[in-house]
Amino acid sequence: MPRIDAFLKLGLAQGCSDVHLAVGVPPMLRMNGDLVPIRFRDLGGPELESYVLEIMTRGHQDRFRGGHDVDFSYVSADGGRFRVNVFRKDTGIGSVFRSIPNDIPSIEGLGLPPIVGRLCDYHQGMILVTGSTGTGKSTTLAAMIDLLNSSRSLNIVSLEDPIEFVHRSKKSQVIQRELGTHLPSFAEGVRAAMREDPDVVLVGELRDAETISMAMTAAETGHLVLGTLHTTSAVKTIDRIIDALPIEEREQTKSFLSQSLLAVVTQALIKRPEGRGRKAICEVMVMTRAIAKLIQTDQTHQIPAQLQTGKDLGMQLMDQALLAAVQAKEVDPDDAYAHAQDKKALAKFVVDRSLLPRFD
Repeated sequence: MPRIDAFLKLGLAQGCSDVHLAVGVPPMLRMNGDLVPIRFRDLGGPELESYVLEIMTRGHQDRFRGGHDVDFSYVSADGGRFRVNVFRKDTGIGSVFRSIPNDIPSIEGLGLPPIVGRLCDYHQGMILVTGSTGTGKSTTLAAMIDLLNSSRSLNIVSLEDPIEFVHRSKKSQVIQRELGTHLPSFAEGVRAAMREDPDVVLVGELRDAETISMAMTAAETGHLVLGTLHTTSAVKTIDRIIDALPIEEREQTKSFLSQSLLAVVTQALIKRPEGRGRKAICEVMVMTRAIAKLIQTDQTHQIPAQLQTGKDLGMQLMDQALLAAVQAKEVDPDDAYAHAQDKKALAKFVVDRSLLPRFD
């Protein structure tokens, strides 16, 4: 059994989301959003490098020794599945192991808004799940793919970096391809997928102009495209896509967004009361004629007003969702306050009064 499995086993037993290993500090577990060190000595460079190299393939080892970060999936001897990132920093090597549940959660089980499930009824267009790192985007996409896989007869091509949740084909065929193992880039993966008779294409991350352009082409040509961006609101998502592409393509991009972007779901993970885990809170934008016109006329700053009044269509601002969750006692009010943009509505719920001057 690889020696690193002992740390991973401990992390799983504690119910953590991530195990952090880095030179010069003891192993740490992310528990309910906070990093907690375990009782162990500070890790040395040669020691940690030997742990990590033990679970790498030859290709991963060569890439890492060549000075690159490495991402891959790993299944421990106990059957735990992890997404792994290995990197170098000023004091030496570091690695993060993200725990991936063996069972794919449902949209209902994740507590996501019902509109997320209804979005899976579309046959073409683009749906984006966004948020900062570690907010559960991959988990939400896995739940959406599982719903499609269970309810419709489709060819689903999933491009990931690395493969996280493993989908077994049910009513649909699910083809999972991994960056660096099966394809050189997301853009090449989308290009290849277009020749594989797909109904649905999942793009793990729209990280560059070429990938965005290829994903847009797939959505425009009759496919349902699911993707992610590291943006923290619907407006920032739209602006990021427009700004990512060349200026001469800006009008074409705005036309695509107004016609083919179906929805943007932006997530944050907020602590539950009394440390009972975290809950996904979502801002939701569903494309309407009014929002399409705002995009075409460079008035995206007015989109939040549409979300605020679009409850009947399943839309909501992040602040609205945070307030509703606090009122329902589903999340910790202090953590919700910290994540809110307009904090006035949540100020009266704050328990730790020292937080108020920090933001006001």
